[in-house]
Amino acid sequence: MSYFMWRPYVSVAARRRKAAAGMQKLRKKGHPVSPVVIEGREIASTFWGRAWCENLERYSDFANRLPRGRTYVRNGSVVDLQIAPGGVKAIVSGSEMYKVAVTVAGVPKRQWSSICCDCAGGIDSLVELLQGRFSKGVMERICRDRTGLFPAPAEIKFSCSCPDWAYMCKHVAAVLYGIGARLDDKPELLFKLRQVDEKDLIARAGAGVPLSKTGPAAEKVLGAEGLPEMFGIEMAESAAPPPARTRKKARAPRSKRRQCRK
Repeated sequence: MSYFMWRPYVSVAARRRKAAAGMQKLRKKGHPVSPVVIEGREIASTFWGRAWCENLERYSDFANRLPRGRTYVRNGSVVDLQIAPGGVKAIVSGSEMYKVAVTVAGVPKRQWSSICCDCAGGIDSLVELLQGRFSKGVMERICRDRTGLFPAPAEIKFSCSCPDWAYMCKHVAAVLYGIGARLDDKPELLFKLRQVDEKDLIARAGAGVPLSKTGPAAEKVLGAEGLPEMFGIEMAESAAPPPARTRKKARAPRSKRRQCRK
């Protein structure tokens, strides 16, 4: 077959059978297979997953090349997807099993510092961050075009072992959507991919809040008598201080007392 000829059409059912067989072979070789499984029509349903997909679709470089990838990822064609710092490796089932590699540049230090500074105090905990439960202002800053956390087209490079000469083939597009689906379950992988520490975003939470200078109310102070019951310990009784000795008044010598009496 010529390099420029179309590959024969492979039905969805045939691709799924091939995908299942491919995963079985990988498992036998000891490879930790991690397929992308889409339930329903939505590729991603959480904040991080949706934000990743929407970021891809808003760039004209990608917009007209992504639709075929959506079909592939929904059909379970991404049989393995592994996310590492700065890169993604995946296997996609098509006419054959194709290897896809995606390289994503790390967030520049100055840009990451700016994001952390702008979000300072707006994210209270790591749980809140990973669940995407924060203010609209923080959300807008993280998702900002080209200066937020998500990569721009110039920061993404990819390759596929398929014979398609297109800049972005359907297998690559499927993998890019697969990343969004994976972020639904493991949003921390986005920070790993972009080579930043998510804890930096909450490091300044509460910064600038003055410490209270007033002590606790009297009724909230635990007395010593309540400690044994609370902690289940026996506390040694403090010894009572010895009574102060009273100095006896010195008595005058007998000779002087006799003189006084006279």
